[in-house]
Amino acid sequence: MTAEPATIDLALRALADGNRRAILRVIRSEPLQVGSVAEKVGLSQQATSHHLGVLRRAGLATSTRDATKHLYVLNTDGLAAVRSYLDDFWPTKLAALKAAVEEAHNG
Repeated sequence: MTAEPATIDLALRALADGNRRAILRVIRSEPLQVGSVAEKVGLSQQATSHHLGVLRRAGLATSTRDATKHLYVLNTDGLAAVRSYLDDFWPTKLAALKAAVEEAHNG
């Protein structure tokens, strides 16, 4: 699964904010209303709503309706796209580390 560069950029910008990362931790296990999320992370409902909107647009959270309630939950597909992007960096770094260790050992 390869995400578009613009999607990855939005997700990485969203993850750069500590409040948004805290919100993701809170909504990863169950769908919650904005008020419940705000209470758990210690932000106002307005600020929490803004951050949830950013996370939703970045593909990291989804919202559903349950009667009159708007519930937010982690979008694991969005995180999988970010992880896939970051995983692409590891083989190169590991090969460079291996070469450096071998050079130090042989040199």
